Amino acid sequence: MLLRFNFKLFSLLLLSMLCLLLKVHAQNDPSRELNRFTKIVLAQKLQEPMQFQVLKNGKVLYAERKGRLKVYNPATKQLSVIAEIPVSTEYVSKSGERSEGEDGLQGVILDPNFEKNHWIYLYYSAKGNESVNSLVRYTWTGGQLNLASAKVLLKVPVQREECCHVGGGMLFDQDNNLLLSTGDNTFSRSSDGFAPIDERKGESPRDAQKSSSNTNDLRGKILRIHPEADGTYTIPEGNLFPKGTPKTRPEIYTMGNRNPWRMSLDSKTNWLYWGEVGPDGSNASDLRGPVSYDEFNLAKKAGNYGWPYFIGNEAYRYYDFATKKSGDWYDPFRPVNNSPNNTGLTVLPPTQPSLIWYPYTSSEKFPLMGSGGRSAVGGPIFRQTDFSRTGKVFPAYYEGKWFITDWVRGWILIVTMDDEGNYKSMERFMPDLTLRGPIDMKFGPDGSLYVLEYGNGYFKDNPEAQLIKIEYNSGNRKPIVQATADKTAGALPLAIKLSSKGTKDYDGDSLKYEWRITKNNVLNSVHRSANPELRLTTPGIYKATLTVTDPAGARNSKTVEISAGNAPPVVQFNFTKGNSSFYFPGNTINYAVNVTDKEDGSLADKRILPAQVSVAINYLSEGYDMTTIVQSQKTFDATAQFAAGKAIIKKSTCNSCHDLTAKSLGPSFTQVALKYKTDKNAKPRLVKKIINGGSGVWGDAMMPGHSTLSNNDANAIVSYVLSLSNKQAAPKTLPVKGSYTTNVPADQTNKGSFIFRAAYKDRGAKFAAAQFTEHMVLLRHPSLLVNDADRTNGFGFNEDRSIATVQSKGAYLQFNNIDLTDIEKIEIVGDRTAPDHVEIRIGAADGKIISQANGIRDKRNVVEIIPVKGRFDVYFVFKETALDVRTINVKNR
Repeated sequence: MLLRFNFKLFSLLLLSMLCLLLKVHAQNDPSRELNRFTKIVLAQKLQEPMQFQVLKNGKVLYAERKGRLKVYNPATKQLSVIAEIPVSTEYVSKSGERSEGEDGLQGVILDPNFEKNHWIYLYYSAKGNESVNSLVRYTWTGGQLNLASAKVLLKVPVQREECCHVGGGMLFDQDNNLLLSTGDNTFSRSSDGFAPIDERKGESPRDAQKSSSNTNDLRGKILRIHPEADGTYTIPEGNLFPKGTPKTRPEIYTMGNRNPWRMSLDSKTNWLYWGEVGPDGSNASDLRGPVSYDEFNLAKKAGNYGWPYFIGNEAYRYYDFATKKSGDWYDPFRPVNNSPNNTGLTVLPPTQPSLIWYPYTSSEKFPLMGSGGRSAVGGPIFRQTDFSRTGKVFPAYYEGKWFITDWVRGWILIVTMDDEGNYKSMERFMPDLTLRGPIDMKFGPDGSLYVLEYGNGYFKDNPEAQLIKIEYNSGNRKPIVQATADKTAGALPLAIKLSSKGTKDYDGDSLKYEWRITKNNVLNSVHRSANPELRLTTPGIYKATLTVTDPAGARNSKTVEISAGNAPPVVQFNFTKGNSSFYFPGNTINYAVNVTDKEDGSLADKRILPAQVSVAINYLSEGYDMTTIVQSQKTFDATAQFAAGKAIIKKSTCNSCHDLTAKSLGPSFTQVALKYKTDKNAKPRLVKKIINGGSGVWGDAMMPGHSTLSNNDANAIVSYVLSLSNKQAAPKTLPVKGSYTTNVPADQTNKGSFIFRAAYKDRGAKFAAAQFTEHMVLLRHPSLLVNDADRTNGFGFNEDRSIATVQSKGAYLQFNNIDLTDIEKIEIVGDRTAPDHVEIRIGAADGKIISQANGIRDKRNVVEIIPVKGRFDVYFVFKETALDVRTINVKNR
């Protein structure tokens, strides 16, 4: 029989089958099933966590900036402290002023043969008279780190006059070489967001040429060494400078780094990847250089990455800080370091390009990076062969991709590169996930992605700081749990509404809810509704844990902590005279701080003393890096809190037996402070002694007990007394009511902001923790850049979004919540000519007109506005096309 084959029919059938297969593949493509990834919270309320390592047994070892090394045990879900390393966390200026900074315990890593030798490595700012950051090896066996086993492998000399940039990332490569990242140890705030190359005598802390671009200095680098068993190290082949090269350090693998943070290694290629935190500059300058960028970088071999002469593949110009004159642009092929602070080679290796770079504004090349504050962290390269094959290992779709995160923006992005390491594309991973201060991220031995979240604030124990892991599930998925409370602290009786809103199951299963309320690990009550209401009548710290279970038994939990028995204080920083959106140089503002606390009273009734309220006003140069502001605020807060202890002493009988400086029946408070200055465990003993009494430490005199004092009050007294050991005069906070003239500091740019801040920490209550509240108000420079607009309609922008071009009649720029009090004039600045035919409206694009600009005055159009008071959404509506707009200046006279 002759079979006739219908090729046309076969082709159609084959095409249909291919389409079906492609559709099925698309439906099963893991990249389109992001709901198979589950975020699991392992530990919460961490205290300034910095870096972590996951052990093969599932335990997580992590470092805290203030020196504690902790372990999370997944079996018990508990944290334990295995060591407390004495670290330096402060900077001391030439004038003796102390400020908190980035220093401290920075990093931890396990030796590649940890299972046999039990070695771990720490990188930290060593406490003492020697200003160094140290790489130290310890032995960890049992439940504690053996501090006596310390072997100092490497010391990085640093300056501790001014903040910032420490680095601290660590990893081992395939040849068991240890890589360590170090920051440029340079204060950048006085450089207007451009290159910090201040060569004036005595200003070396502000010159990154002493470090990053110095071939003979270990700062601003990624170092590569091979640790030896005796606690020394050797230099592997392939570093930037061969051993013995004059004026170089052989440990250097990459140089020209500003603040390289978290590094990762591709196990297939052995290429090195890292995030690089850039400077704080919003605008480019023909006299100085480009806008600032953060970078994500790749090194296939040793190289120079350009800082402080280059950023984001763009060059800076030389700038003389003494004469304020600009020089030549730096040459990427032959960068030269002529700084008097340079101890290395003058001519440097050629500059290597960045892989990814992004500014504050939206990037046209990398639009998924978003806009706003930025702080590039880094993250791991995924290779399936790094893990045993389980259902938790990420799918093959992610093979060879780079998972990156940003400390400020809180996303995780996945970067795809070609076989040569060139950038191809990026995509958002788990778009609904927003991290809060992600500071370290890596895959664990189980194939899950672990993330350490520092939290939103600087140099403090953020309640949102936590350790999480993101787990992939190829089968039945765990429920996604959300648990919140309408209040997390308050006075008794405390009515709480718990909510499971946002909880879901991607398999569509019906769910069972169970809330377990515990206090001191003792079960208080169980609720099996999704959104129960509680009424807490006894003080203490409660944990409300929601566990959600599907029919297959898959479950997930989330915990909310509630402090009952003490209402948080209410703090308000109010302006009684002046504009509350903008500052005007030389203008005087009247202000008043209001503080009320249900238990402590208020400023108005004088039960809260002004000295107990921290009030500070700071000027912040453009760039919005709050780090330097937070450093000073910590000191003011401590001063205010010490005032509480001082006030309690004044009201009690303490002064009958103790004087501030002179010995009386008992020792002086200063003597007590000096005796216990280095005793970290003294505070709880002294609190107990104040309440219960005691004798024998200072002679035969008996100290009577003060049983009526609460534990919180006794704590406040001890905190104040121990603070007296610091001989430096404590800074005084500003008055709670007064006036302030907004004069920009002489050494700062005129385009920053004034930060007005008030804070109060209450005294707590019996069995209830003290509560802290702060209120901050920002007054910005009276210039509105077009890229600051909250909304635009009918505009096109140039590449860096510094110029907006009207593309249609009726186009508008919208600025929200602007205070127009005392504003008399508005100046609209164009690029080539002044924008003409502009209406200024409030409330809406067709709202009330308060001014119109119809005249042209040499690129600038100044108009008077109808006097209005209060805050409004302000619209600048343009009636003509092809107009260019740069800036809108607000004037009070």
